[in-house]
Amino acid sequence: MSTEETGKQYNNEELFSKAVRAGKRTYFFDVKATRAGENYLTITESKKRFDQQTGKFYYEKHKLFLYQEDFDKFETALKQVYEYIATGKVPQSYLDEMAEEEQRKAEEEQRKKEKEFTDIDFEDLDKKDDAADDNDDEK
Repeated sequence: MSTEETGKQYNNEELFSKAVRAGKRTYFFDVKATRAGENYLTITESKKRFDQQTGKFYYEKHKLFLYQEDFDKFETALKQVYEYIATGKVPQSYLDEMAEEEQRKAEEEQRKKEKEFTDIDFEDLDKKDDAADDNDDEK
């Protein structure tokens, strides 16, 4: 099947599939396309189970959908997890991300604080003075 043919299939047919058997589980990595022609990945974990009531086997499935715009983030996270498992140490790339996030939050909080003190409407001050004058006139 050519790439032109696979690009035209939008009815959730698999464009590419890979199965990984791991003990009692099987993982399916399936590439599909949205109606707009964007590829996405489904990861399905399938476990064979036995139903005591019916006496029959069935497959319990759990699916994860991963869209193309998230592939880089997913790949980065997987690499960090693999690195942690291999070394037992938190990867520097993860620590850098957390430091950047903390910096971003601190800057956002600072902007909020500055905005609180700089959003003064001087017309509101006149209204308060007018209300005070009205109260003085009533006395």
